[in-house]
Amino acid sequence: MKTTFDFSDSNVFVFGGTSGINLGIARCFASAGASVAVASRSKEKVDAAVAELGSLGSQASGYALDVRDVEAVQAALAAHDSAGRSIDVLVSGAAGNFPALANDMSPNGFKSVVDIDLLGSFHVLRSAFQYLRKPGASVINISAPQAFVPMPMQSHVCAAKAGVDMLTRTLALEWGPYGIRINSVAPGPIADTEGMRRLAPNDAVASQYRKSVPLQRFGSVDEIGQAAMFLSSDMAQYISGVVLPVDGGWSVAGASAAALAMAEHVGGAR
Repeated sequence: MKTTFDFSDSNVFVFGGTSGINLGIARCFASAGASVAVASRSKEKVDAAVAELGSLGSQASGYALDVRDVEAVQAALAAHDSAGRSIDVLVSGAAGNFPALANDMSPNGFKSVVDIDLLGSFHVLRSAFQYLRKPGASVINISAPQAFVPMPMQSHVCAAKAGVDMLTRTLALEWGPYGIRINSVAPGPIADTEGMRRLAPNDAVASQYRKSVPLQRFGSVDEIGQAAMFLSSDMAQYISGVVLPVDGGWSVAGASAAALAMAEHVGGAR
């Protein structure tokens, strides 16, 4: 892809960066010249992502781990640092989701999403702090419209992502004096992602989602990557503690309507 950003002197670490939106972000930074490290649970996906990023010219590396395991997160970051790479850009994007009404969800199901999204984000950010470039590092948390738009069948994600956004704001206060900026990006409906396939499992529901977006289309993973690069660039040096929706205006008016359409479809299929 063409980009106007230059990250040729930057080291970027993307947690969750082997598929979907997070892999798209990793690709964008790699295409802009960055050395990119990725981490996720599947070694097979990690190896494939490293190979793809390497083909874009990036000095790529990867780590297989679960963000719920803080010791594994710490070990990966220490190994990355031992290669002489302080982190210029950190992206925390590991996430879990499945549509379910609260009354039909087990406590373990709710806990699983909170542990991946919120506790996992804390593990990543807290563990990475000592390796972040000071001053000048940029931290990007991948949030979701569910953080501020209540949606049926998404109580677990709404709670977890709201926590991620408050973690973003709080750490912007605590880490600002070190010269570290931290922001959240909240993607709307993004085409060709596992999350969108789960939330819009057929053409009828997908059509409802598109109609609910003021721009009348799904976004692309590259558009999320461009937003992450902007927030990490010199053009955004005075931006911190922001939750940036990148959703075609979806969260302004349409998110709840689309979620209700999805809930009606799933409920009718019971």
